[in-house]
Amino acid sequence: MDIKNLRINGRRLQDAMEEMARIGKTPAGGVQRLTLSDEDRQARDLFVKWLREMDLAIMIDEMGNIFGKRPGKNNDLSPVMAGSHIDSQPKGGRFDGILGVMGALEVLRTIHDNTIETERPIIIVDWTNEEGSRFAPAVLGSGVWTGTWEKDWVYSRTDIHGKRFGEELERIGYRGRLPAKKWPVHAYYEYHIEQGPVLEREGKVIGAPKGIVCIHWYDVYVKGTANQVGPTPMEGRNDALCASAEMILKVNETATKTDGNLVATVGEIHNSPNSRNIIPDKVHFTVDIRSWDDELVIRAWDEMRKGFDAIAEQRGCPIRIEETWKVKHTPFDEKLVKRVLETAQQLGYPNRPMVSGAGHDAGYLSMVAPTAMIFVPSIGGRSHVEVENTSWEDCEAGANVLLHCILQSALEK
Repeated sequence: MDIKNLRINGRRLQDAMEEMARIGKTPAGGVQRLTLSDEDRQARDLFVKWLREMDLAIMIDEMGNIFGKRPGKNNDLSPVMAGSHIDSQPKGGRFDGILGVMGALEVLRTIHDNTIETERPIIIVDWTNEEGSRFAPAVLGSGVWTGTWEKDWVYSRTDIHGKRFGEELERIGYRGRLPAKKWPVHAYYEYHIEQGPVLEREGKVIGAPKGIVCIHWYDVYVKGTANQVGPTPMEGRNDALCASAEMILKVNETATKTDGNLVATVGEIHNSPNSRNIIPDKVHFTVDIRSWDDELVIRAWDEMRKGFDAIAEQRGCPIRIEETWKVKHTPFDEKLVKRVLETAQQLGYPNRPMVSGAGHDAGYLSMVAPTAMIFVPSIGGRSHVEVENTSWEDCEAGANVLLHCILQSALEK
């Protein structure tokens, strides 16, 4: 058949997405499939079932990363890989991550239905713990696979209830025997919603990011003095929550001054003892800073840190800070990025180059293989929330671009 006219089955992609969305469905229409939860296990089971239906060789490594391999004419050639993640944010959306896995699944189904032979093997992957919302930091599955993180350190990570990553991986039955260790990859594609407003605002269907911004995560621990609120005068209090509130405003103030070249957010706060009539003595909050400019992030964090120290001294509330995650901005392969844009153009989809403001497994994959991403619009620019949405037409368009990019790479000798 003429491969140029090949298209994916948009209805089948939608059905797969909707079936996945029923696992961990929230009342407001989102999903909650935290890493290594029972919901994550159910979604993995369904994914593996679909891989078996195409007779793919299924591999599960020590990190729970799931790979489905379709052979090529020459299996000695390095494979083409595509995928994303199944886990979600707490009360997250139906498209984040899972579109990249289901899009790659639909691509393989289309290739399978049409009995297309490729020179190279094709591998679909579900990476473990991309979100990092239960076990920080993020992208741990691809991080261990690419050699960025040590497996045993990741196994020791705990959630807010003290449950360990390694034990939870074992509990859900997805601690595989295959070493979580990289192998040569000819090309890696990751299909994803934009998670921002640019594509929709400009009327574009396909975005091809030139790379991912740098991301710094910090955990800040503030210590105060607990006491009964009534008899304790305002003067002389060491209120950890008040000190933290000033620090949080310092984060926002610092980022606002950069004229849109940097973003920073405090998204998680734990207040102790969290009682209305006790002065807080312990607060733990997080700081997330991102920019394409690595040096700007470092300067911004230095300014924030100096502000934190001054507030801590003034309030009599000592602080302790942990650097949880730090990754430089990541450029993607120029040839593959160009391929995404040219393929979108050939298929008749309005497109643009851009930058990814969110982290993805593709960031780590780009360190070991030529990598590119394919973005489709997020309605209203909303993501990581239950109202997250993308039109089915755009989902189909992005999967068609993914199909032809994968085929071009997989047919290369």
